Amino acid sequence: MKKEEIHWGDWHRIFIGTAPIEFLLEVLIRTIIIYLFLLITLRLMGKRMGGQLTISELAVMLTLGAIVSVPMQIPDKGLLQGTLVLFCAFAFQRGITYLASKNHKIELITQGSESLLVKDGVMLAAKLDSMKISREQLRAVLRNQNIYNLGEVQRLYLEACGIFSVFKYDEAKPGLSLLPPADDNAAQEFNVIKESSICQECGNPAPESDTEKECKNCHAVNWGQAVIAK
Repeated sequence: MKKEEIHWGDWHRIFIGTAPIEFLLEVLIRTIIIYLFLLITLRLMGKRMGGQLTISELAVMLTLGAIVSVPMQIPDKGLLQGTLVLFCAFAFQRGITYLASKNHKIELITQGSESLLVKDGVMLAAKLDSMKISREQLRAVLRNQNIYNLGEVQRLYLEACGIFSVFKYDEAKPGLSLLPPADDNAAQEFNVIKESSICQECGNPAPESDTEKECKNCHAVNWGQAVIAK
């Protein structure tokens, strides 16, 4: 479109476009057809496409979104082109999945790998930073799983597909409280372990004599006592 063809009061062009108004009915028909083709393609790609997606599957989904928009809306683009590209995306995704199932290195490249974020009741600060996950985000994840004391957590993994897997101790150990500081009733939920000293940022334990130094795990200087649920 040329600059001189743009008029702010041209409401017909803004809302309808330059195509004839009858094209709106064609858009509806195109949308229904492409929608059905997209449903068939997703069904053929497998149940994983309806669940938590991996990196490669998310890339395919975004590609599908870009593919279907053109044949639905542009008058001079036919449905056959969009359908062919949908088939190519389907074949590409199936090919990548097959190769990943046969070769572990290809699987790591296309799917990613899990990351350990909590080990033995301590947040691994370096790994959190590399994953761009804040400590408050991690606290929220654990609270959502009814875990209010970091000492309950033996391992916490961030899986390649973006979900969190939590493994708890059979018996909870003293650790960092995960309840928000603004919760006035938080203190009533725990027993304080008076002889303990842990970092209040990551849960890393430290001897009483080192409470003036920075935490070796997260480099914070914020020490306090561990707690355990009553």
